[in-house]
Amino acid sequence: MPKIKTHKATAKRFQYSGSGKLMRTKGPKGHLRRNKSARHKRGLAEMYVVDSHATRVRVRRLAPYLD
Repeated sequence: MPKIKTHKATAKRFQYSGSGKLMRTKGPKGHLRRNKSARHKRGLAEMYVVDSHATRVRVRRLAPYLD
């Protein structure tokens, strides 16, 4: 059985927490940062739990060696 290639963009955007939950980051972090409030920028730095089952399945398929 050959190895499966990891989708690198997916691997950079998602990670698993210590308890095994799939975590994601928010989107518009790298562009026009000085126009955003400090509170908004702090919120963008947080990781959020992925609730959607369909997204979890898709990430598992795109990045099988992520955990």
